[in-house]
Amino acid sequence: MLMTSGEHPVPVTPWETAIALRRMALLQPCLPKYLLAPEVAVLLHYLPDERQRMLFATLWNTGARITEALTLTPEDLQLGGPRPCIRLRTLKQRQRGRGRPAAGEKTARIVPLLDAACVAELGRYLATFRPGRRRPLFDVSRKTAWLWLQQAVSRAEKDGIEFALPVINPKTLRHSFAMHLFFNHVPPKVVQAYMGHERYESTEVYLKVFALDVAPRLGVTFSLDHRDYGHLLTNRKST
Repeated sequence: MLMTSGEHPVPVTPWETAIALRRMALLQPCLPKYLLAPEVAVLLHYLPDERQRMLFATLWNTGARITEALTLTPEDLQLGGPRPCIRLRTLKQRQRGRGRPAAGEKTARIVPLLDAACVAELGRYLATFRPGRRRPLFDVSRKTAWLWLQQAVSRAEKDGIEFALPVINPKTLRHSFAMHLFFNHVPPKVVQAYMGHERYESTEVYLKVFALDVAPRLGVTFSLDHRDYGHLLTNRKST
């Protein structure tokens, strides 16, 4: 079982609680399948190529859909200043091109880049590969991206590392992003905006995972000693 993230140990009790919560969630097919932050760190380690690692690090840091990530260009990144961010373009915008959007049409969403290390890595990536301003950052197909991820999982398995999920795919990292935000107490409406969910119900699915942990944290019990309460039920007739 993974117990460290880099050089920093993961606290045993929170880790064990998070694992137990995820184990319960996996019993319900309707709940999202996600990895915890230490697991993602290990998974990214098994992507040896810089382009592969940066693609999936971007999914992990932004919650992007794989189709959104594969159409990212340098002009979608704002890495300088106090609030670095990334622009994720919707399918409607990609199909329409650079024309003027219709009234009320949602064409893109902005996701802040919250991790300074990721911002630095993206900067190095741009300096190394130097894609054109409107050229894709990751010029590969969805099929190739899926293959990269499966190869990373296979490499980890050869080292004796097993991830709890039966299947890991690009959407796993999107789910993991949302759950990581909730683990860090980001408000649901903010998560909804970052994920690009039109309906709040889509975001609420993640909160159902945490509902599994509410009653245990409150210390609710049902076992009582009958000897302490029998007198409450005794029928004492008045004399």
